[in-house]
Amino acid sequence: MFLDEMLLLLAERTLALALHLSARGSFPKPLEEAEETELVRRMAEGDNEAANQLIEHNLRLVAHIAKKYARSGDADDLVSIGSIGLIKAVHTFRPEAGRLTTYASRCIENEIRMHLRACKKLKNTSTISDTVTRDKEGNEVQITDLMGTDRDMVPDEVALRIDGSRARRLIGEVLDEREARVIRLRYGLEDGAPHPQHEVAAQLGISRSYVSRIEKRALGKLRERMEETH
Repeated sequence: MFLDEMLLLLAERTLALALHLSARGSFPKPLEEAEETELVRRMAEGDNEAANQLIEHNLRLVAHIAKKYARSGDADDLVSIGSIGLIKAVHTFRPEAGRLTTYASRCIENEIRMHLRACKKLKNTSTISDTVTRDKEGNEVQITDLMGTDRDMVPDEVALRIDGSRARRLIGEVLDEREARVIRLRYGLEDGAPHPQHEVAAQLGISRSYVSRIEKRALGKLRERMEETH
């Protein structure tokens, strides 16, 4: 079954971001308000690289929100789900809505909550709606335990699309059958819906921690092949 084109593009982009972040092991630093305003202006004028930088520099916001909802072992899953909400937020944001961080927080949280409802987990989690939606200054992005990165390390929009498409095509060539299945399920390349690690583990009959190890190994193999053939 073929995925809808937009779902496939989103899945490829999420995979490309995962590959990019796994290469450096840290999130970009948060943007100052003036930097955010300038990037939003450029994005409104059709600058795709600006949109991509807004996504990359808000990834630690995703991590922060995911931690608030995460139960044991769920953090990686929720970061992946929240990243989809962030991508949607950046591409639908309008300056009259206020700060991007506040708007993105709601979108990220909504994506995570929808995912948790689908998994019938929401009743067992705490909510951060009040904290996130009432923080007009975007203070929730001030995470000091993550390292920053230089602006020139961020790939542009076209590069992400190319990398995502290349990575998807290389899956069958570079990865073994189990690794390929894990990556396709985790990043929504089979049905357009990223599956959390515990679901993948149940499908494959292995532990969640083993799925995590397989995913990291598979991303490393894909990244290595892409670097060799770049």
